[in-house]
Amino acid sequence: MLALRRIEKSYPLAGGSLPVLKGIDLDIGQGEMVAIMGSSGSGKSTLLNVLGLLDGFDGGDYDLDGVDMAGLSEKQAARYRSQFLGFVFQSFNLIAFKTALENAALPLFYQKVSRRERQKRAMEMLGKMGMDDRADHLPSELSGGQKQRVAIARALITSPRVILADEPTGALDSTTSSEVMEVLREVNESGITVIIVTHEADIAAKCDRVIRLRDGVIIEDGLSSEVFEPTANGAGPV
Repeated sequence: MLALRRIEKSYPLAGGSLPVLKGIDLDIGQGEMVAIMGSSGSGKSTLLNVLGLLDGFDGGDYDLDGVDMAGLSEKQAARYRSQFLGFVFQSFNLIAFKTALENAALPLFYQKVSRRERQKRAMEMLGKMGMDDRADHLPSELSGGQKQRVAIARALITSPRVILADEPTGALDSTTSSEVMEVLREVNESGITVIIVTHEADIAAKCDRVIRLRDGVIIEDGLSSEVFEPTANGAGPV
């Protein structure tokens, strides 16, 4: 589904450039649930941005469902994002003056779906998230967990094949984090690939596979059961 070969990415600095990704080789198949871990500056968010076509890359090859993603225009990247990808963010990124229903339906607006069909599909998706009784509420009237469920509904409404989640539990307490991960697991069990950037070991342990970055290179890639084992306080490194 996603294949990266020798991916390099740098950012300009005064008098030079800062290499962030240094030859990433990675394959993620349809239906996998993968965690990407690493300390601040390791390159994990940059990798997610490249996977999500939010940022380009300087060298290497990236195939998404067999299509070469190199050198895309912003219009082409937007089309592929709309076709294949859904996004979930730590800060939810909900529009404050729109209801849960309107936020969930927003991607369909950009696809020029009719208002009646948008509302119908958004209500169905909120129902799957257990949020149909909050459809008319503004984000300010929702808890953190409820906001993230709306954000997941919004990510799913275009029927993406891949969900990219950037620290989706970072703003939530541990109980709510577990609830959100259960929702993402249900999403994954429907056949959708789920890729989660996280710095939390207990969140990564709930995924099937863990990829760990350090200084722009992959230093570990394995099944979560091989990377983590239970401890008295939750999941911990083997």
